[in-house]
Amino acid sequence: MPGPLPPTELYASERVVVLVSCVLSFVGSSLLVCTHALWPELRTRPRQLLLYLSLADLLSALSYFYGVLQDFDKTSWDCVLQGALSTFSNTSSFFWTMAIALYLYITIVRGSPTGTGLLCCFHVVSWGVPLGITVAAVALKKIGYDASNVSVGWCWVNLDAEDRVLWMLLTGKVWEILAYVTLPVLYILIKKHINRAHAALSEYRPILSRAPALQPRTSIADKKLILIPVIFIILRIWSTVRFILTLCNSPAVQNSVLVVLHGIGNTFQGGANCIMFVLCTRVVRTRLFSSICCCHYDELDWPLQRSDSCWQRPEPHKDKDVPGPERTKPLLSST
Repeated sequence: MPGPLPPTELYASERVVVLVSCVLSFVGSSLLVCTHALWPELRTRPRQLLLYLSLADLLSALSYFYGVLQDFDKTSWDCVLQGALSTFSNTSSFFWTMAIALYLYITIVRGSPTGTGLLCCFHVVSWGVPLGITVAAVALKKIGYDASNVSVGWCWVNLDAEDRVLWMLLTGKVWEILAYVTLPVLYILIKKHINRAHAALSEYRPILSRAPALQPRTSIADKKLILIPVIFIILRIWSTVRFILTLCNSPAVQNSVLVVLHGIGNTFQGGANCIMFVLCTRVVRTRLFSSICCCHYDELDWPLQRSDSCWQRPEPHKDKDVPGPERTKPLLSST
C-alpha cells in the first residue's frame, strides 16, 4: 500500500452536521427501544431482532459522537476506547441487519419453523464475532488514530499499523461489502416469493386482488422490502468509496462532500430505522402519537374524559387503513 495521505482537516460545519446526525440516530434508536419496552404486543420476533440492531446503533451513535466531538489528532487511551466501541457496535450492526434479512427469508420463503435456537445463533454471531475481532484488534494495538482519511474525526485502525488494510477489512469493510451483496439478494427473493403468493391467491380468489383494504398494505410492505437494502447501501456506500480512495492514495478522499456523506452514512442508521419502523409503520405511529397526545393533555390538566378519548380512533373518519381493535393483531407482526 502507498504511503499514507496527509490528515484530512475537518471543518466546524462538517463536524456540526455529523454531530447532529449522531444525535438523531441516538434519538431514533432510543425511540425503537422505548416502543419495544412500553408495548408488549409489539414484541414480535422481527421487532425483537430490530431491538438488538437498535442497541448496536445506539452504542455506535454514542461512540461516533464522542469521536467527532474530540476530533482526535493522535492515538490516546480515549481514542483507543472510542475506536474499540465504534468498531464493535458498527460491526455488530452489520450482522444484526443481515440477521433480520436472513430471518425473514427463512420464515417467509422457506417456511421453516424458527425457535430459540436460531435466535441464540444470531446472538453468538452478531455479538460474539464483533467482540472477538475488537478484542484482538485492541490487544494487537491495531486501533488508533487514522488521520480521518477513513473516518470523520473518530478513531479506527491505527495509521501506523503495517497490516492496516487487513484490519480495516476485518473490523468493518469485509462485513459491509458482504451486506451490500447479501441484503439485496435476500430481499429480492422475499419480494418475489410474496408476489408469487399474491398471484396464486388472486388466481383462485380474484376478489381479493381488488380488495381496497389489502392493496395499500401490500404496497407499503413492498416499498419497505425495497427500501431496506436501498437505504442501507445509500448510507454506507460513502465510507466504502473513501476506503477505496485511501487504498488508491487519491486526494479525493479529502473532498468535503464525501467527508460529510461518510459521516452521515456511518452515524444515521438508527435514525433511518426509526423512520422506517416507527414513523412509517401505522400501528406503531398511531400508538406513539396517541401516547404523546395523552401526555400533553395530562400536563395541561384537561378533563379525564378528553384524555381518554385520544386513545380512540376519531369516529368521523372511517379510514380502512387505521387499525381498529380487531385488526391491530395481524398488523403488529408486519414491518
